[in-house]
Amino acid sequence: MTGYGKAEAQLETGKLTLEIRTLNSKSADINLKTQLLPKDKEIAVRQKIAQVLQRGTIDVFLTWEPNAAENAKTINGDLAEAYYKQIHAIYNRCATSGAPASDSLILASILRFPDVLDVKKADIITEENWPVVDAAIDQALAAVDAFRSQEGAVLYKDVTGRVATILSLYDQVEQFEGERIETIKARLLKNLEELQQKPDPNRFEQELIFYLEKYDINEEKVRLRQHCKYFMDTIDGEPYPGKKLGFIIQEMGREINTTGSKANHAGIQQLVVRMKDELEKIREQSMNIL
Repeated sequence: MTGYGKAEAQLETGKLTLEIRTLNSKSADINLKTQLLPKDKEIAVRQKIAQVLQRGTIDVFLTWEPNAAENAKTINGDLAEAYYKQIHAIYNRCATSGAPASDSLILASILRFPDVLDVKKADIITEENWPVVDAAIDQALAAVDAFRSQEGAVLYKDVTGRVATILSLYDQVEQFEGERIETIKARLLKNLEELQQKPDPNRFEQELIFYLEKYDINEEKVRLRQHCKYFMDTIDGEPYPGKKLGFIIQEMGREINTTGSKANHAGIQQLVVRMKDELEKIREQSMNIL
């Protein structure tokens, strides 16, 4: 959900630049980092942003660049005249000899007083120019959405490729199935020999079947494949699948973990570790999916 969008609105008094930046978040956390936006417009702007971007930490910046005429400063004549009279009187009262005070020097000093020069101030965003500003907001949101779409294409390729890798790794588990059963059977026979016990062959086979059923991973295999299919159907078919994908990933992890606990085979355990690694990367990336 990382994104960036920028737009400009050319108003009669200057140029307004709008920037929107987004980061990952589970909800829509909208921060209007500006004092230029009129208070009566904030709710509508927030609703528009939430509707388009859905969720994320969203920061909105507005910067203002006035025209030269609007940026011009005016002289407060009355205040300047009052300062002049006071300074001139003080100079004449304190000076005992020499040339009189220079008017140009006094005026130059007065013009450096901060309260003598005033910048023209007026409302930047008004009802008259609001349609232009509103259009700029739409343009910036569209740019953010396009940015997210490009990132989304990369994310889609990554996570779907990793789902395919998990399925491929699980298919490799089957090659160890026969060896795993024989290993378990051999271990049981060895334990019986160490105990110097000779069980009934038929009873032993029955118990062995019952024992192996507890380590059967066929159900996990079926469920994991179904979860992977549901993952693909969701990411392909829903406009905002992010939260649902998080639940599906949890279920995929459950089946992989159960397979690991039932494995009793080094080769299967290695495959399980690799599947967990792929699933963790999918989980991290899913936080970026709306």
